[in-house]
Amino acid sequence: MKQGRITKVSGPLVMAEGLDDAKMFDVVRVGEQRLIGEIIEIKSGVASIQVYEETAGLSPGAPVESTGNPLSVELAPGMIEGIFDGIQRPLNLIRDKVGDFITRGVEVPALDTEKKWAFEPVAKVGDTVIGGDILGVVKETVLVDHRIMVPHGIEGKVVRIHSGEATIVDTIAEIETRDGVKEIQMLQKWPVRKIRPYKEKLPPVQAMTTGQRVIDMFFPVAKGGVACIPGPFGSGKTVIQHQLAKWADAEIVVYIGCGERGNEMTDVLMEFPELVDPKSGEPLMKRTVLIANTSNMPVAAREASIYTGITIAEYFRDMGYRVALMADSTSRWAEALREMSGRLEEMPGEEGYPAYLTSRIAEFYERAGRVICAGSDDREGAVTAVGAVSPPGGDLSEPVTQGTLRVVKVFWALDASLAYSRHFPAIHWLTSYSLYLDTLEEWLEENVDKEWGSVRSEAMRLLQLESELQEIVRLVGIDALSIKDRLILEVAKSIREDFLHQNAFHEVDTYASLKKQFEMLKTILVFYHEAEKVMEAGASFKDIEVHPVRERISRMKYLKEEEMDKIEAVKEEVKSELEKLVAEGGGLNA
Repeated sequence: MKQGRITKVSGPLVMAEGLDDAKMFDVVRVGEQRLIGEIIEIKSGVASIQVYEETAGLSPGAPVESTGNPLSVELAPGMIEGIFDGIQRPLNLIRDKVGDFITRGVEVPALDTEKKWAFEPVAKVGDTVIGGDILGVVKETVLVDHRIMVPHGIEGKVVRIHSGEATIVDTIAEIETRDGVKEIQMLQKWPVRKIRPYKEKLPPVQAMTTGQRVIDMFFPVAKGGVACIPGPFGSGKTVIQHQLAKWADAEIVVYIGCGERGNEMTDVLMEFPELVDPKSGEPLMKRTVLIANTSNMPVAAREASIYTGITIAEYFRDMGYRVALMADSTSRWAEALREMSGRLEEMPGEEGYPAYLTSRIAEFYERAGRVICAGSDDREGAVTAVGAVSPPGGDLSEPVTQGTLRVVKVFWALDASLAYSRHFPAIHWLTSYSLYLDTLEEWLEENVDKEWGSVRSEAMRLLQLESELQEIVRLVGIDALSIKDRLILEVAKSIREDFLHQNAFHEVDTYASLKKQFEMLKTILVFYHEAEKVMEAGASFKDIEVHPVRERISRMKYLKEEEMDKIEAVKEEVKSELEKLVAEGGGLNA
């Protein structure tokens, strides 16, 4: 290990000389307390180090030691149910060792190297294997089979394979390669800034269902897709991410708290272990990895937490799992980049952010995707990345939001006015969008209903018309509208309140299948078409507006999935009840 000396300390940035053999992104140990840092710039023999721990007390002349290795994560059984900080230190072990507050320089193993796991071999002696092939399986939790893979770069014949209990550092297989026999452990290490390889990237043609109506029906995200949730404080970003973690069509959840307020991160740490996985009835933590980084931790660690999380997600993707990655919030990471860039005296970009902000954001999101995994069995895996953005004051024109929008394909715009009026999810239907619609429409029409595209388009058209009509109402009053326009306002109101509004804390309304979502929206549109028809035949708009069938439409959201036939009954009731208005000679159509 090469040793040098500190020449300057500037907050989380430390300058050091004497690390002549060090390379970019090498991990270093700083000072007598051996604080963890990473080299981010080398210029004229001086290494700039971002330190992932508090640097108070460091002074010029203190020792700096390079490990010669890049910042890496340990990948092995023991990660699921784990709660780690940004550099993969388990917070429960830190608490056991030093108490409730993280002490500087504390060293704890990322994963337990003494615990024995039951390893069941899949490969046999004599098999020829390549990097990514599955050697065996460990039952990590009741929900997750941890597939032990051949490390990338190793290819050869299996000459020995273990069966039974073993620790993650025991040899579980020996592979004869051209360079000799390689001993394989369950534990692998991978540099966090390096993308894990795969065989082929697949197009985003399958929807990742979330059970949230405004998302699935109006702005769907693809498996392996990328989405962002920008919104001001209190608009519901965290609740939406909790809902996605719980209900999304994913087998593994990686949740990254990146620089969030301590109380918000505490809520996550307290709530996630209590959440029940609706698919299995087991605790959601049985298929979750948490990365906890709060705003009072050193800013440099925010960048590490983002890369640590995406690398863990890629690892489970390589096993053939569908992974949902939640990053809350990338704005805090961008603020850390801005601070480090300023201390490096780099030329600032817009609002002081570094000029390379958008490229860093792109590097993160491009690691998502649906892929054919490395290996010889062509298994398929996916990482779907959803990043929350916290623009100051809800200003979506600021650089982090705009840089994210250049990269992601789905934009769920949270609106403060909706949140204040208690409309949740507060995703605004006129400012949000999904660029996956064209590729997903065929899949949705094939797997949900062939009318999916037309029903969605008509509902969006009515919401757009409502916005235009409301402007007229504000200017000259509702009496200026025709009866047909007033009907559009009523139907759009029904779409907003009876369909788009969803209660995350209601045991039934919290989730809706794609089929239920479609049938609910179709019923509202049937009401619209039938109302138009009977009004032309002489029925009164006032009778339609207050008709009891509208109450039954509003209560469709509380029908259970097994009660889908009742939604169909409501649809038939709409037709028959409105037709009665004509038979009864309902009014003067005014």
